[in-house]
Amino acid sequence: MTDLSVLDLVPVREGGTLEEAYAASAALARTAEAAGYKRFWIAEHHAMEGIGGAATAVVIGHVGQATSTIRIGAGGIMLPNHNPFVIAEQFGTLAALFPGRIDLGLGRAPGAGPELQRALRKDLHRAAELFPQDVAELRAMLSGDPDLAVRPTPGHGAQVEMWMLGSSLFGAQLAARLGLPYAFASHFAPTHLDAALALYRRDFQPSEHLGRPHVMAAMTVFAAPSEEEAELIASSQAQSFVRLRTGNPGRLPPPVPGYRDSLPPQARAILDHIGEASAIGTPAQVKDRIEAFVARTGADEIMLSGATYAPEARARTLELVAEALA
Repeated sequence: MTDLSVLDLVPVREGGTLEEAYAASAALARTAEAAGYKRFWIAEHHAMEGIGGAATAVVIGHVGQATSTIRIGAGGIMLPNHNPFVIAEQFGTLAALFPGRIDLGLGRAPGAGPELQRALRKDLHRAAELFPQDVAELRAMLSGDPDLAVRPTPGHGAQVEMWMLGSSLFGAQLAARLGLPYAFASHFAPTHLDAALALYRRDFQPSEHLGRPHVMAAMTVFAAPSEEEAELIASSQAQSFVRLRTGNPGRLPPPVPGYRDSLPPQARAILDHIGEASAIGTPAQVKDRIEAFVARTGADEIMLSGATYAPEARARTLELVAEALA
């Protein structure tokens, strides 16, 4: 059976607080653990009012304290924003605190404008060009390379499972060359999904960490007892995505009945595009969509994404999906 995992953006809702968002993420992780999900990942975003995962390693530690068995980690760390040594220290610390549970997904695209680049004190264009070397350096640290001149402590030889993230062919090529598991961000960028997975599998070179290609693909998933209710709870994220793509991001808004039908054609096309990797409806409908997506991609794991205004609606989605696919 294909494994199920969870991607959490730590959504901060309109009228809510960061404290509530972090409590909701911890509660959601407990729900995922109880329902049998394999991983619970936090995504790094900066300077976004509606997303609370900027200090990703700190939030992972918070989730780790709330759980006991589920794998936890980053989906992902945008390595151009950082230097490999500090990330090795952070995730080496997490690996010591939560042994055998830590994942480190790495991405190349920081998605930062000039103001954020200045705030991070980084030339992100140059840092993105160095991404392959930085990944290799970070893996050497976490693998315990004895020839390193300076060893991160903690971090050197830490038991951290590294992943390559991507939404284009670049990440697929690098994951294949380095023999890393590969996670594709199809929940918001499905365009290159099929080509990237084919390239990754074709060019995969076994490593000491992974003997065969291993693929995770992300989907936006909302489940409820009725299709109408599922569409309603999904409308909060739909609003957020349209606002983001039209240059007006903010906190997660309340659901709006009939939201999609109220949109002009251009905005509806945005949602239709990302809807290629989505499953919204009753548990039976969601099950059919996920199974069709697995048949299309051959994914070893599916990562469920999707923010709801009411945290309990997201928890219920995880429970309903786990039951439907059991």
